[in-house]
Amino acid sequence: MSRPLPVIHRVVTEESGPYRVDHLDLEFSNGERRQFQRLHGRGHGAVVVVPMLDTDTVLLVREYAAGMHRYELGLVKGRIDAGETPLQAADRELKEEAGHGARSLVALRELTLAPTYMSHVTHLVVARDLYPERLPGDEPEPLELVPWKLDALDQLILREDFSEGRSIAALFIAREWLKNQ
Repeated sequence: MSRPLPVIHRVVTEESGPYRVDHLDLEFSNGERRQFQRLHGRGHGAVVVVPMLDTDTVLLVREYAAGMHRYELGLVKGRIDAGETPLQAADRELKEEAGHGARSLVALRELTLAPTYMSHVTHLVVARDLYPERLPGDEPEPLELVPWKLDALDQLILREDFSEGRSIAALFIAREWLKNQ
């Protein structure tokens, strides 16, 4: 069922640390009025990279996750800097976090985190034909590299130290895309 978008009667914006918050006064097609909030991150979006060591093996990284106060296993990811494309950001992040560049980078799709109240978009990129190259990054310590077979995703998603939703979604999407290549 297709519905018309709600009418935005008013937007009040406030700055809140790393975010801009829009307070929306909305009217829905059935006449109901509601107040919603929308968060906008500062920056140009993010990338999550699925670096393929070979046709069957993805390269994961283990890094400190301050939000959970533990070491978390996941994919290479990071912010898109001003003036960068998602593919350029993916290649840079791969070099900074995993010490590899990629001769082949393919943007598969965009992922959202919480689209009901956030405008944040993460670009999913598959990186293939890797080669060693390291750029200095902002990590306080070298990240541990962990190769993982795609046919063992069922084991990976049950690990307590592999919980980030973007990494889980990206691996399943990339695995299906790679099967059809």
